[in-house]
Amino acid sequence: MLTAQPGVLSLLYRGTLASCNYACGYCPFAKKRDSRAALARDARELARFTDWVAAQDRAISVLFTPWGEALVRRHYRTAMQTLAALPHVRQVALQTNLSGPLGWLENMDGLEKIGLWCTYHPDQTTLPRFLARCARLDTMGVRYSVGVVAMNEHLDAIRALRAALPAHVYLWLNAYDRRGPGYYSEQDVAWFDTVDPWFAQNRRPSPSRNKPCLAGEASLSVDGDGELARCHFVPERLGNLYEDDLADMLQERSCPRFKCDCYIGYAQRKDLPFQATFENGVLARIAPIDLLTRC
Repeated sequence: MLTAQPGVLSLLYRGTLASCNYACGYCPFAKKRDSRAALARDARELARFTDWVAAQDRAISVLFTPWGEALVRRHYRTAMQTLAALPHVRQVALQTNLSGPLGWLENMDGLEKIGLWCTYHPDQTTLPRFLARCARLDTMGVRYSVGVVAMNEHLDAIRALRAALPAHVYLWLNAYDRRGPGYYSEQDVAWFDTVDPWFAQNRRPSPSRNKPCLAGEASLSVDGDGELARCHFVPERLGNLYEDDLADMLQERSCPRFKCDCYIGYAQRKDLPFQATFENGVLARIAPIDLLTRC
């Protein structure tokens, strides 16, 4: 049975931020604007969380999973710099459309801990612009993965993206949320599977109920108020990060859901290969180079 890095607590943080500068048709947060008050609240929440992590004496990894786009906000860039510089922090990962500033990554302390989970949106940016930003990450030595929602109308864009990306970059594919029987042709599925060897798990999730999971044992979901749940997809409250003792709530738990079709969730499953296969890149969905060359 697979386990996480011994003694490391993974915190999946999602604060108040809900605004995004992109307008993807399938996303409920497309082109949503946060008020100044909401952004100020989000910054306060994030500063409190960062201070809490800094005060701990245990190994911690952090994944920021904002509803909106975070790297266009200075307080997220500052938080990642601060966390990565802490000796007890192992990983600092964040989901992003890669449209925000990148200069903050230059010569920063703890750069090797940073992981960017980058999503390419063919309707929102050009391939040359996106690739140029990936190339800059490579030049700076930033670890990252790239992915795209596998919509049929984006098949040509996905082909061009895979052909242009360096071989060491894992290109993950998310099955289209509104997919139905027959949405993908057998030929397209076969090609998608050659691009992303784990696409099948996202497309047709294996049953989750009663399966062993690190969520709630070595991984917790945290909101802006510090409220804790085992993961984003099991809303049962476990306690509060700032008020309760983690030792009283961290315990082995099995999954209560029939299925889990999001990598954020199923990457924590002990019976699936992601913890061992992705190793120190699991939060940012970064696969090791040697594995990609074998696939």
